[in-house]
Amino acid sequence: MEIFHATIEDAESLLELQRVAYQSEAELHNDFNIPPLTQTLDELKADFEKKTILKVVDNGKLLASGQARLEAGSCHIGRMAVWPDLHGKGVGSKLLSSLETVFPEANRVELFTGEFSARNLAMYKRRGYSEFKTAKLGKTRVVFLERKLKSS
Repeated sequence: MEIFHATIEDAESLLELQRVAYQSEAELHNDFNIPPLTQTLDELKADFEKKTILKVVDNGKLLASGQARLEAGSCHIGRMAVWPDLHGKGVGSKLLSSLETVFPEANRVELFTGEFSARNLAMYKRRGYSEFKTAKLGKTRVVFLERKLKSS
């Protein structure tokens, strides 16, 4: 299993993965209009200009992907997607570790997940993340979590 920077040529495969991976999130929250499911290919391609997108690959097969961007000293992680049959096998955890180090100058990492995403929330808390706010995005209430990386 290796992690690489994704390129715009990966966009179609990344979008397919994202749509499959986020079905369970949509079902948990009864909200099928969440951005990972409604994003277009052109919108994803545009993300390459403002975000770093990583992909996890094993023997040429795409296993997972995620995005990071730096804003005001914080690394914002999003769109983490892992094929459903690989959940609980450490793929997401390895991806998260890589995303957390994309911007060495960042002093904190921030991400969010749906309030009913117990597995995601448990993983983030095990890794030292703590909740700092909630918000409503569409019909879904999301929990924002952060982890300090170094003292500011």
